[in-house]
Amino acid sequence: MRLGLRTRLLLAFALLSVVTAAAVAGAGYVRARDAIVQRAQDNAVIETTNRVQRLYPLDTTPLSAALLRQVAGAVSGREGVALASGGGLSGGGLDPAVVTDELRAKVGQGRVAWQRVDLGGTTALVIGMRLRVDTRPSGVEVYVLRRLTAEAEAVGGLARDAWLIGGAGLLFGLLLALLAARSVLGPVRELRTAARRLGEGDLDTRIEVRGTDELAEVSRTFNTTAESLRAHVAELRALEADARRFVADVSHELRTPLAAMAAVTDVLDAEAADLPEVAGQAVRLVSRETQNLARLVDDLIEVSRFDSGAAGLAVDEVDVAEAVRATLRVRGFDVDADLSPAVLATLDPRRLDVIVANLVGNALRHGAPPVAVTLTRSGGDVVIEVADHGPGLDEEVLPHVFDRLYKADTARGRSEGSGLGLAIAWENARLHGGALTAANRAGGGAVFTLRLPVAAR
Repeated sequence: MRLGLRTRLLLAFALLSVVTAAAVAGAGYVRARDAIVQRAQDNAVIETTNRVQRLYPLDTTPLSAALLRQVAGAVSGREGVALASGGGLSGGGLDPAVVTDELRAKVGQGRVAWQRVDLGGTTALVIGMRLRVDTRPSGVEVYVLRRLTAEAEAVGGLARDAWLIGGAGLLFGLLLALLAARSVLGPVRELRTAARRLGEGDLDTRIEVRGTDELAEVSRTFNTTAESLRAHVAELRALEADARRFVADVSHELRTPLAAMAAVTDVLDAEAADLPEVAGQAVRLVSRETQNLARLVDDLIEVSRFDSGAAGLAVDEVDVAEAVRATLRVRGFDVDADLSPAVLATLDPRRLDVIVANLVGNALRHGAPPVAVTLTRSGGDVVIEVADHGPGLDEEVLPHVFDRLYKADTARGRSEGSGLGLAIAWENARLHGGALTAANRAGGGAVFTLRLPVAAR
């Protein structure tokens, strides 16, 4: 699962806050705990040593249990015990079992020693030392128990404070993360929205520049790019409009001389049989090329109407099967027609004639017979398919088959068609609110499918 930028910022700040708070609070807790325990330990040792020193001079002969109880009571009351160094005598309110062999070994060496013990979940400190008479050992060891309850409570308070500091640091980090996310992601969202609007064609989209940081620089760059794009698009649109106007003007200007040329070629065609062979061929060539030129001019004028938005529909209720038959009959197309009867639709009959004529003519010129024309109705659409049994269309040709002046065979310099027929058919289908697609048949050959709504939109 991919996390969003806001979530990643929050997690990063939260992790940083937790790590920082844990490091600072943890280190402070450990140092404070050690300092408290060490201070309590030092104070207990000093206090015990002072109490023991008050016992001097002490007469340890004879050594008895009563003497040991007296010594233990004088030093610490019920929380102490006095033990004979070499014997089994003891005296005092403290259980001798609390004193470990390790601690007795250290005290036996003449040292002041201490050891922490656990008394039912409570930490306590056992301090031991040997009594001396003048410079000689007295044979008495004194052990005092100092409970660290207050210190444990202080350490527990430190732990609670550490947790509270960590929690507060986490909340503060999340608050900072939210503020940072808002300050960073706000301009990013604004930039995303502006980029989407620019991509949808709103070239006047701009971003308000705030501050002087990197995001402000990105906003300025976006505005500069958008302004440059708007200027380039305006220039291209002007050039395109000039080109379309030029094509339309030239096409209209060519119509008059072409009409005169067509009239002359009609006369020459009538006399071609009586002319010498070479002259007759020349006359027929001129006549054919004049007709091709006339068709090209008509197609260019039609395309210019589509480009300028001047093309419109003159709709009527049409028997589609009869309209297709009329197109095939007038042009003398020899095809296999399978036309469902009684398929009525509201559309422009002239534009339907142009579409069918272009599709069938293209199949006859570039495909292979037999060419089949099929008419069916599918839901709210009229479906006309034109299929041939030729080699079909190459995969790289299919995306461009409806492009203007596109030729699949680049080696062919010119053909009988203008190269605009399929483009005009596609524009006419779109004008009706329909669609025209091209594909290859499973059994070989190309198939063009025209879908027009029963009622033109």
